[in-house]
Amino acid sequence: MSYDLFIAIGIPTLSGALATLCLFFAVRAGKRQRLVDNLPVSKTTGVFIGLVDLQGTAETEQPLLSFLTATPCVYYHWKVEEQWSRTVTETDTDSEGKSRTRTRTETGWTTVAEGSEDPAFYLQDDCGVIRIQPAGAKIESQPVLSQICGPTDSLYYGKGPENAVANSDHRRKFVETAIPLHAALYVMGQARERTDIIAAEIAADKKAPLFLISTRSVKEISHGFRLGFWLLGSLGLALALGGLVWRTLALHEVLATKTPVFGAIGLGYLLAWLLGWLGMAYNSLIELRQRVRQAWANVDVELNRRHDLIPNLVNIVTGLRDYERTVQTEVSALRGQLAATPPGLPGADPAGCLPAIRAVTEAYPELKANPSFMKLQQQLVETEQRIALARNYFNDIATFYNTRLQIIPDRFIAGLGRLQPRSLLTATDFERAPVRVKLVA
Repeated sequence: MSYDLFIAIGIPTLSGALATLCLFFAVRAGKRQRLVDNLPVSKTTGVFIGLVDLQGTAETEQPLLSFLTATPCVYYHWKVEEQWSRTVTETDTDSEGKSRTRTRTETGWTTVAEGSEDPAFYLQDDCGVIRIQPAGAKIESQPVLSQICGPTDSLYYGKGPENAVANSDHRRKFVETAIPLHAALYVMGQARERTDIIAAEIAADKKAPLFLISTRSVKEISHGFRLGFWLLGSLGLALALGGLVWRTLALHEVLATKTPVFGAIGLGYLLAWLLGWLGMAYNSLIELRQRVRQAWANVDVELNRRHDLIPNLVNIVTGLRDYERTVQTEVSALRGQLAATPPGLPGADPAGCLPAIRAVTEAYPELKANPSFMKLQQQLVETEQRIALARNYFNDIATFYNTRLQIIPDRFIAGLGRLQPRSLLTATDFERAPVRVKLVA
C-alpha cells in the first residue's frame, strides 16, 4: 500500500475503528454505572438469592497477617519486582552501504515473587453479618506498602528471593495491598443460600454481571464508571474527527471544504452515542424488572415449600385434638397459608405461620413430645426464615424499581416500555434467625 493510499484510506479506517472501540467501552462503563446505581444497598438481614449491593465493614473470626507488613486483614496481595538494565549494541547499513553501530540502554522491572490469601470473611453492618466468598471477585484493596530498597535493607532478602535476575541493578520494589480488618467495604455480587445454615452468602457466579469487592464507597465507584462513560465517549469523538483532520492535512487539502463531512461524522457519532445510552438505560430497567420478578419467584418457591408442610402439621394436630374449638381456630389459621398471591393482586396474604404454631404448642404442651410434630415444626420454622429473607429482598428491589420508574430521565424511558410499578409485601409476621459468628474485636 502506497503512502498516499494509506493516508487516504488507512488513517480514517483506523481512527474509525478506535472511535468505535471507545464508544463500546464508554457504553459498557455507563452500563456498569447504572448497575451500581440501580441496585439498592441492602442490609445483611434483607439479602436473599439474587444480585445485591452491600456496605459494611470487613470482619472475620480468624484474621490474616499480610506477608510483608503483618497487617491484620481479611485479604492481601503482595508482589516483589527487581530492576534490571542492559546495554544493547545494534549494527545496520545506511542508504550508502556504510555500516553503522549504535548502542542503547534498556531497563525494566521483573516480578520475582508474589502471593495472596483470600479466604471467606464476613461483611458486618448495623443489622448483622453475611459471609463473603471472595474467590473470583474483582478486588479493589488498599495499598499498605510501596517501597524500593537495596540489598542493605532487611526487607530485600528477608521477604524477597535470594537469587538475582539477569543484569540486575540490585534494586527491588515491594508492593502490598490489603483489606484491613474493620475496613469500610462495598460489595456487589450474587447472593446464594448457604449449605450449613439458613442464611445467604455472596460468591462468584458466571451469570452475574459484576462481582466487586472494594474499599471505595458507592459514590466513588459510580463516579468512576460515569467518568469513564464521558471520557471514553469524548475520546471516541475526538478520534473520529481527528482521523479526518489528519487525512486532510496530510493530503494538503483545505479544511474549510471538509466542514460538511466533519459535521456529518460528528453528528453520526453523537447519534450512535445517544442510541447506545438509550438502549443501555432501557435494558437496565428491564433487567431491574426481571430482578423484581425473580425476587417474587424466590418468595413463591418458599411459600410452595410451606404449602407442602402445612397439611402434615394439620393432620397431626387434628389427630391429637379432634374438633376442639381452640385447635380448630389455629388449624384454620394454618390452612389460610396454603395459598398466597403476589402483592397487589387479590388473594391470600403470605403472613407467617409461626404465631399459629406457637399458640397450638402453648395450649397443648404434649405436642412437644410428638417427634413427627417437632420435626415438621422445625422444618416450618426454617421455611419461615427463608421466606423472611426472600420477602425482605423483594421489598428492597421492588422499592428501588418503583423509584427508578419515577425519576427523570428513566421516567420517559419507562413510559416508552410501558413499565409499571410493583406493590410491596406488607405481612409483618415473618421472622429471621440471626447469623451467629464470633468475630474478632
